[in-house]
Amino acid sequence: MRAAVLLLASTAFSQSINPQKLIDLTYTYDSKTVYWPNAKGFEHRKDNWARTPLGYWYAAGGFSTDEHGGTHVDSPIHFAEGKLTLEAIPVEKLTGPAFVVDITSACAANKDYTATRADVEAFEKRHGPIPRGAIVLFKTGWGKYWPDKARYLGSATPGDVANLHFPGISPPAAEFLVRRGVVGVGIDTASTDHGPSKRFETHQVLSEANVYGIENVANIDRLPAKGATLIVAPMKIAGGTGGPARILAVLP
Repeated sequence: MRAAVLLLASTAFSQSINPQKLIDLTYTYDSKTVYWPNAKGFEHRKDNWARTPLGYWYAAGGFSTDEHGGTHVDSPIHFAEGKLTLEAIPVEKLTGPAFVVDITSACAANKDYTATRADVEAFEKRHGPIPRGAIVLFKTGWGKYWPDKARYLGSATPGDVANLHFPGISPPAAEFLVRRGVVGVGIDTASTDHGPSKRFETHQVLSEANVYGIENVANIDRLPAKGATLIVAPMKIAGGTGGPARILAVLP
């Protein structure tokens, strides 16, 4: 009886989400995945990948990855001592209404542009106040360069963190969003701070407020300015400063 009830509940849930309204905001992890220049990157090992002597197929292997690369979540401890590690982020903060601030025009004119508080206020004038519990994404247009490291990061030289150029979010904009009570802030570039940043002040602002970051978000251009629901599902790494994540959006 219990199994039948669970099956009915599962069927009802799956039917409640129209597959045509699901958007995957995640880049695939492979040899081309963009990581921070001083990170090791992603490796996938195929230990067994063949048909066995008994005739059935068997595939298994392993993988290794640094915490900060590809589509991933920054946990608050990344830039704030004593704040939440990845596994400790409450699940209720990993889903919420998505608000997409479009700064593509400014970024096209300045590859080191940082979203300002005025950008967020202008968004609110058009679309209404950003509520508590929201997840705010910044659309820079940088996804068109993925996975070309030279264009996406500004440098394709391994270990080169001195010559990075891509848009980000200014500390005043981050502070404004923290006061709004957002639970997460994401962007379609390699960092919530722009490429030339040395002190990563936006990371500091968000982390101190226990607000997680989402970096290298894919397909932001497919989302409306508001109305979508975001599901953020990072790998549950004990003590993690960050980790790979599958990010899904449910369109209104």
